[in-house]
Amino acid sequence: MNIKDLFIDFFKKKGHTQIPSAPLVPENDPSVLFNTAGMQPLIPYLMGEIHPSGNRLCDYQKCLRLTDLEEVGDTTHHTFFEMLGNWSLGSYFKKESIEYSFEFLTNVLKIPVDRLAVSVFKGSEKIPCDEESANVWNSLGIPKERIAYLGMEDNFWAAGETGPCGSDTEIFYWRSNDEIPVAFDPEDDRWVEIWNNVFMEYDRKSDGSISFLPKKNVDTGMGYERIVSVIEGVHDNYESSIWKDIIALIEQITNLTYSGNEKSMRIIADHLRTSVFIAADPAGIVPSNTDQGYILRRLIRRAIRHAKKLNIDINSDWEEQIAKKIMSQYEHYYPELMEKRDIVLTILKEEKQKFNRTLEKGLKEFEKIVSKKEAIDGITAFHLYDTYGFPIELTIELASERNIVVDEIGFQEKMKEHQEKSRTAAAGKFKGGLAGDGQMETKYHTTTHLLNAALKEILGSNTHQRGSNITAERMRFDFNCDHKLTEEEKEKVENLVNFWIQEGLEVTKEEMTKQKALEIGAEAMFIEKYPDIVNVYKIGTISKEICGGPHIKNTKELGTFKIKKEEASSAGVRRIKAVLE
Repeated sequence: MNIKDLFIDFFKKKGHTQIPSAPLVPENDPSVLFNTAGMQPLIPYLMGEIHPSGNRLCDYQKCLRLTDLEEVGDTTHHTFFEMLGNWSLGSYFKKESIEYSFEFLTNVLKIPVDRLAVSVFKGSEKIPCDEESANVWNSLGIPKERIAYLGMEDNFWAAGETGPCGSDTEIFYWRSNDEIPVAFDPEDDRWVEIWNNVFMEYDRKSDGSISFLPKKNVDTGMGYERIVSVIEGVHDNYESSIWKDIIALIEQITNLTYSGNEKSMRIIADHLRTSVFIAADPAGIVPSNTDQGYILRRLIRRAIRHAKKLNIDINSDWEEQIAKKIMSQYEHYYPELMEKRDIVLTILKEEKQKFNRTLEKGLKEFEKIVSKKEAIDGITAFHLYDTYGFPIELTIELASERNIVVDEIGFQEKMKEHQEKSRTAAAGKFKGGLAGDGQMETKYHTTTHLLNAALKEILGSNTHQRGSNITAERMRFDFNCDHKLTEEEKEKVENLVNFWIQEGLEVTKEEMTKQKALEIGAEAMFIEKYPDIVNVYKIGTISKEICGGPHIKNTKELGTFKIKKEEASSAGVRRIKAVLE
């Protein structure tokens, strides 16, 4: 049985409810481009909101991190990955959490106890040493020599400068054929972290004081790719069962062996897997020069460049063959892959064709430049981008292979004159906390419901939301539409939203089954992501939507709605940018 299935089955037997994976692109969270951890979609519930599926949850979550993008190509790094997690929202705490983890690893996965070690929090001036966790581990058979006491940087989690925080305990596996040492040395990289249990029990105030939270939560995360490699005893993740069929197909397409061509094959496999999942996401991401679309374009183009290095006929259907293999491997767990199959294949093909038209010329131009220069200035780097479609990262990668420096700052300055890129945001660092759920964000979130209802009224009932993005300053709303809105249509939509605002309509929430919500006509953008029990928000009699919140209480709190811009977002999708004044 697949480890994902074993994990979910185990925690279901322990009273947990499985929740579906959230989409890769988070809704209404401008602080990050993608969900980067299993706990990220659950932050509102870890902060106190009641989860409709109860207080014991488990899942496998699609995640994407770009902080180590340049490391992809080695044995362990990936952009897309899956995170297995279980949560207690005020139900159990340290003892049960540790016992569950130990039982799953040793009884279900059959990992020998002598290959395990753990770390716990050693304490600080304000927070005591976590002897409780250490004692539980010791009682389960982990000897004291295998329990390391580490500080804030290693074994303490915080939502931010203020708010929920607490110690964590990490579980390590001896990933080596060398003799297992008696004592655990956290600096020895043969000990590999496989699971992290975070215990949120404190609240840190702005003055630095610490108090206990009224409800203690547990948040755990175990990387699927890593645990599979551990169980299968491979030291190269790409030799595990997750990747072996994909790598074998690349070997077949290239007529080359993995041995000797590891880096390019790993990059092709990783980047196409990630591209497939981004392209299939309900947010409808397409390659572009900003935000998530820029990441998708960058990944596809980097995969193409490495395909070319392996002498693949770029004009063949090589990317389609690999994408189909990836989709068939994951469709059981993520049915959206097959539902969006044609869209994914079209995106990959069109971006390949677009890049291919300039790649050859661009590479020749690059060779000309480096034959004459010992460094690439910002203007030249921008020329490669603007004329030949080379992302700055590709220029840097090509230059580094020849030990040539690129003036990246100069490129960025030039780029600002042209249009703002998302490279800084692409670091994907999760800021933590509910930065996106302040008063204005809450107002804008409620306004998206009104705008959705108004568009249905003016354009027709087949109009549906296709995505949204909210900050404290504005709202962005995508919807399906086959034409540019006329001035009259925009005015009607704006007037209708403002009429409902002035009506002072009550905003109410009702918990019900997903099936009942659909039966009463509740709107849902990504119905597959919601659990069996959902929250339905109603605004008077004009709007019913399945949603996770947050919302205001009455539409009179909103002010005046003003459409600032209406434009194309992608094929068949329009975008409205609006503000509340």
